Amino acid sequence: MRGSRADGAPAGSPPRSRRDWFVDTCMFALAVAFALMIVAGRLDDPWPPRWVLGLDQLAGLAGCAALWLRRRWPVGIALALVPLSAFAESVGGAQLVALFVVSVHRSFRTAVVVGAVSLLSAPVYAVLRPEPDLPGGLAVLLAVVLTLCVVGWGQFVRHRRQLVAARVERAVRAETEARLRLEQAQHLAREEIAREMHDVLGHRLSLLSVHAGALEYRPDAPAEEIARAAAVIRESAHQALQDLREVIGVLRAPVGELPQPTLADVPALVADSVRAGMRVDLRVEAPDEVPAGLGRTAYRIVQEGLTNARKHAPGADVRVTVGGGPGQGLTTKVRTGGGVRAAVGTDAVSTDAVSTAAARTAAAAGAGQGLVGLAERAAQAGGRLAHGPVEGGGFVVSAWLPWPP
Repeated sequence: MRGSRADGAPAGSPPRSRRDWFVDTCMFALAVAFALMIVAGRLDDPWPPRWVLGLDQLAGLAGCAALWLRRRWPVGIALALVPLSAFAESVGGAQLVALFVVSVHRSFRTAVVVGAVSLLSAPVYAVLRPEPDLPGGLAVLLAVVLTLCVVGWGQFVRHRRQLVAARVERAVRAETEARLRLEQAQHLAREEIAREMHDVLGHRLSLLSVHAGALEYRPDAPAEEIARAAAVIRESAHQALQDLREVIGVLRAPVGELPQPTLADVPALVADSVRAGMRVDLRVEAPDEVPAGLGRTAYRIVQEGLTNARKHAPGADVRVTVGGGPGQGLTTKVRTGGGVRAAVGTDAVSTDAVSTAAARTAAAAGAGQGLVGLAERAAQAGGRLAHGPVEGGGFVVSAWLPWPP
């Protein structure tokens, strides 16, 4: 069974604020003032008798006291005051206050029904206590007008409160949605930064790590080979530093200010790997005018494929093919042979040294994060990525990206 607090409010409802107490006091004072005004106007009249006026005052006092319970039983209090107001004129103020509360806190339909029931007391009062200077019909008409004004005022207050509450709710919802969008944007930005850091720095640092490991593996290499390897390490470190500065620049500058790699930069990327001791066959069968975003994704796929080949299949042949066109899509494949050693140029310490160092680097490094990032890139571009071992040995990374006609 639901209880109530000492102040008449339902149990479990928020405690009354100072504003609530102020409103309750004003409502009570208004009803008391109405009752006192009625009593003061009747003191000099011979009618009604003093005992009737005393009962009227007691009824008015009971009606005013009942207003303190209107928050819990607004409809019940309003209906309970109807029979009292039929013979007690001083209850009229309390009845109007109760009707106003019903109109504010209940639906329009309920307010109309309670108002109609309240009007039943008007003709009864006109019959029981007729006024010499006020015809009964006019008294009933005044009661109808007063009731309509109270109900209308209450409905106005009700709808205004609902409008304010709706605006507050929309503002809170908009703030929540904005916060969620901001969190999502921050999450996507962090993922983009992680992919950029992996793709940009992973390629350069893997070159540096492989050749540094080769020097460690072959300390007795000829001085010329050591010098060439040191030059490669220096160049790779310099390029890694430049790439890191570009990534930091992306974080500081507005999006899109700094140039991004495209498909036209793939030959230079392959050339870096060849100078590092890899054997790479590049075939590009695509128009020169490739959309910037499409070319950038293809570049990252080739970059990650070369990095994986250098780390996990040192000394193997690598074939990079890029082909497609508008309306057909762009297909990018990086296939690594089954560990076949190939002769390389003179820019490395030696193939065996590089291969052994690369194997050590691959064993120490984590695997799979770059491919996950590539899959996310391809999905964002509306394409798909596939990777895995191929028949006859080797590993392939293949991506198809949509290219609008």
